[in-house]
Amino acid sequence: MVRDLAAFVDHLDKGSVDILGFSSGAVVLTRALADPRVAAHLHRAIIAEPGPMDGPTAQMTGHRGRPSARGLAPTMTGPRSTRIPRYATAFGLMRLGLLTPDTGLIGQAEGGNAFTAADLGSDTASGYCARDAHRIPTEDTAQNFSFSPAASLRVQQTVKDSPSIAPQLRRSQTPAMPMVAECSSQVRQWTTAVLAEDPAIQRTQYMPAVGHHMWNGLDDNNDRAAAVITGFLQDQPAPLPNHPTRDEIPTFLRDHKLKILQPSPASAGQGPKPPGPVSGTATECSRLNCAGSTR
Repeated sequence: MVRDLAAFVDHLDKGSVDILGFSSGAVVLTRALADPRVAAHLHRAIIAEPGPMDGPTAQMTGHRGRPSARGLAPTMTGPRSTRIPRYATAFGLMRLGLLTPDTGLIGQAEGGNAFTAADLGSDTASGYCARDAHRIPTEDTAQNFSFSPAASLRVQQTVKDSPSIAPQLRRSQTPAMPMVAECSSQVRQWTTAVLAEDPAIQRTQYMPAVGHHMWNGLDDNNDRAAAVITGFLQDQPAPLPNHPTRDEIPTFLRDHKLKILQPSPASAGQGPKPPGPVSGTATECSRLNCAGSTR
């Protein structure tokens, strides 16, 4: 995946680029920062809600964010694509390790387009705070959702089999910013492991009132996310406190009652519209969700 990212940046042929990696995409981006050949082409890096960056990190367990809407949201109704035998068989065999993620049985684009709101169900709910359980937007359109299970499983397998990248990450010189959600379903240590090892991290932004899906069309969440991203890319003051800092990691991991900024009053927008590109051109990397913008 890091090679894919490097090839994409090279294909842009625009010099060094700003990259936002979300979830699995943040894993790929973190690993790219640990590779000096790739990192040399990165101008600024935003590591949003990352999964584990390597094998040792993948073994970490611990506290997640505040309660999500998983188990609280109404059950999604409608047709399910994962009941189609070919889809269900392919995804199931991938999960069991009996079929490689690059199988030709189901293509990446085909898999991404297969899922419906009913298929996504509890996975969608886990990306929102419990308080939003009864107003979760539908996520099954080309405008607001793209997911490749094959690519996601490929990242997971690479990470699981990987030795520690901490020694390489300690040599990173690319300015970086982690983003952490209040109601994140991700293990906190997955983010703090990056924060602890990457000396080029300039700030961390703790995003209030959101889960894993930090830009979700509810209230002013999109505007807040866009302000955080734009501020960092333009080297402007952060709109939120720098939290947690490296020194605050022990307290952050220990404290289950984190002090947060209260969200602004609800705005009119209710649709699940992600923030647009903050500069240059952008590309979506499936559920890897890495958006790259040229300087």
